[in-house]
Amino acid sequence: MAEIVSAIPTSGGPYFWAYMLAPPHHAPFFAWITGWFNLIGQIAITTGIGFGLANLISTTASISNGYAATAGKTLGILAVILLSQVAVNLVSVHKLRYMIYTSITLNSAGVICLLITVITQATSHQTAGFVFGKFFDGTAADDNAEGWSVRESPAYVAATGVLMSHYTFTGYDASAHLCEETRRAVRDAPLGLLSASAASACLGFFVIVAMLFSIQDFDTVRESPLPIFQILTDACGRGGGLVLMVLIMLCVWHCGLFSLTSNSRMMFAFARDGGIPHRLHIIDARFKAPIRTVIFGATCSFLLALPALGSQVAFNGTTSIATISLYVSYGIPIAVTLAYPQNFKRGPFKLGRASKPIALIASLWITFITIALCLPTVNPVHFQTLNYTPVALAIVGIFSFGSWFLWARKWFTGRCRYHCRICIRQLDFLGEEMVDRRSNAGGEWNCAVQQHRHDERVENSDRGSDQKSQITVSRDFEMRQDQEL
Repeated sequence: MAEIVSAIPTSGGPYFWAYMLAPPHHAPFFAWITGWFNLIGQIAITTGIGFGLANLISTTASISNGYAATAGKTLGILAVILLSQVAVNLVSVHKLRYMIYTSITLNSAGVICLLITVITQATSHQTAGFVFGKFFDGTAADDNAEGWSVRESPAYVAATGVLMSHYTFTGYDASAHLCEETRRAVRDAPLGLLSASAASACLGFFVIVAMLFSIQDFDTVRESPLPIFQILTDACGRGGGLVLMVLIMLCVWHCGLFSLTSNSRMMFAFARDGGIPHRLHIIDARFKAPIRTVIFGATCSFLLALPALGSQVAFNGTTSIATISLYVSYGIPIAVTLAYPQNFKRGPFKLGRASKPIALIASLWITFITIALCLPTVNPVHFQTLNYTPVALAIVGIFSFGSWFLWARKWFTGRCRYHCRICIRQLDFLGEEMVDRRSNAGGEWNCAVQQHRHDERVENSDRGSDQKSQITVSRDFEMRQDQEL
């Protein structure tokens, strides 16, 4: 993905990659399918983060002072969380960067302080054999039922247990969605993607290991309604554990904040290219941000949380569909590079000979986790424990493919059909012919509004021009874009 974003740095991300990498006659189809899987995944991941934070707040308050948590109250907390994230996203990306700095500090220095505190304050520590060798099967619905490790095998439990790690590692495309607001995106976007992934992997590993070493009583932690809070409380006392939980909540809130930011930029680009209503493709003159897509994304995330109220299974289904949808949208352009390598003109960041093997491994792994995350995770299986991910995935697939064959194939071209000044950065980058004029009233850049002919001859010639120009961004162009932005 880093190699692809270096070659095609646009806020559309995966769906526009699929368009540029696929053959001309199939490009709109791949763009449409990828775009809708990415859109659903973006909404679901924002829901999962916000709903998870709401549950963290409710459960922590319940354990700490006897707060009576209900589904309605949890929904209200979620609404407040989303509204606060919308309010912050109203500012331009130039001001939003200060929140990015805060998030980096919390998720690096803050997490490191948390690890040191827990390790040093714990009165005793578990052995390495317990941390790295103990296997506990928590897939039984109750004490009288057997887990999947007994019914099938421990490998089955491990395969279905990849959900949380992959749910955590979604968002690789966030660097792409902010490309059009980033200087030197062909270089910085892939580096941002790789450095964020590496840092998350290292810090995440040490967080898990530190928590496991700091467990005082395994059965108490396992039976706690909030195991992480139990570990922190046992190690640092009630007050210290509560302070560390607030730190974790702040980290999760910032994660949801930038998930909504990425979500809004993807919707903005998809609306620009005709995938969703064009009315969402508006930059607010006052806030210098895509306010409509920010509000629309937050509203969709809130509505998606309604079925999950009071049901852990439904919440797990939300996280599963978010994970699968996003990984499918990542996998399609990667697979297209393998199927049509002649269309992939690499940018400054290159993997060299390792490119194809890595792309093949990534495609196979995405196929594996898509199947694994659709399997039941609780035994015995009935309507309350059934994994509804296949149902949700089928709905997304039927809508994406059905809408394409019924109506979208007649008009969706995979790229912006109408030129406006908001489209300048992407269209000029792709080599489109623009006519810039000064507005007599506002003095803002405008471009001639024109509708392209979408016959095969024009589309093929445009695509040839696109692929030749996708590697190079001239110095003059960058200076001009900085002035306009």
